[in-house]
Amino acid sequence: PEGLNIGLINSLSVYARTNEYGFIETPCRKVVNGRVTDEVEYLSAIEEVDQYIAQSNVELDEQGNILADLVPCRHQNEFSLTTPDKINYMDVSPKQIVSVAASLIPFLEHDDANRALMGSNMQRQAVPTLRSEKPLVGT
Repeated sequence: PEGLNIGLINSLSVYARTNEYGFIETPCRKVVNGRVTDEVEYLSAIEEVDQYIAQSNVELDEQGNILADLVPCRHQNEFSLTTPDKINYMDVSPKQIVSVAASLIPFLEHDDANRALMGSNMQRQAVPTLRSEKPLVGT
């Protein structure tokens, strides 16, 4: 059993970073007049609330224009459909909502949440560190 901390996740999601004030930020591609640019901005949760943010798997043409008439997006912590001209940002990757360990679980969207959490905990132990450091606490 996980105990009182069940569901608590202590890992940053993929591509997330912390800013100089300690807030977690996630990358988003800027959208201007329904056209996705290559400009990437990092937004905190506070900055993200008033923006219309499309999912990263929205269909685009060669110039980066959004093709759909209605685009699934999030705005003010709600998910809705809106027109491409209202979209301000677009997610960088579909994987940016999960941690590195959770992204290693195949077909994560079809797994039970408790099993995915256990799988993520096991994957975290199996993934090698890129820059190993000595432990801060010893026994």
